[in-house]
Amino acid sequence: MKRLLPFVFLFSIMFSLSAQTKLYVHPDADNYVANTKTIAILPMKVQVKLRPKELKGFTPEQIVEMGKNEALDIQKGMHSWFLTRKKRGTLLVDIQNPSRTNALLKKNGIDIHSYDEYLPSELGEILGVETIITGSYETSKPMSNGAAIGLAVLTGGMFATNTATMNMDFTSTTDDELVVNYLKKIKGSIGTDAQDLINVLMRKVSRRIPYTK
Repeated sequence: MKRLLPFVFLFSIMFSLSAQTKLYVHPDADNYVANTKTIAILPMKVQVKLRPKELKGFTPEQIVEMGKNEALDIQKGMHSWFLTRKKRGTLLVDIQNPSRTNALLKKNGIDIHSYDEYLPSELGEILGVETIITGSYETSKPMSNGAAIGLAVLTGGMFATNTATMNMDFTSTTDDELVVNYLKKIKGSIGTDAQDLINVLMRKVSRRIPYTK
């Protein structure tokens, strides 16, 4: 029994959830979903909030690059999650490959990490989709493999339990209307990667959004 306790404790740290959850669903969401064929996931706006001691090991440019890498990892993780649900028959729409999404944006001269000046309808026309997923992600520890390993080396593997806050929007590209907003704060351990966090987040939201059944 004593041998099991450390593993139970570690598991509880890795996937403990906070109580902070907010969800908005448009009153006419079912109609928006019925008129959606494909969703595109755009890179999140990522902010990695490191402690002063951790910041000493990075230049401002490296912090920015870390956020961009994190955004791409999250985008891939979300796409993988949606593909799994599509194969199971629980996703009601198609999901665009992030490689196509990012390539189309770049081809039209749009920075994939800075697209705020464009309306969802403008982005939808470029991407050929009826809904886009955008939002922000704040974390106290990077989850992308390279950044996480680098930080662990600099700090000797000793830094705080990760916290992550996702604020995610599903927006219609036909009329720029917000269909779903989901805000969730979770906690995870040093061993939790981007895919683990995305799975926890999306598993919760999937039960309550109209794009899944």
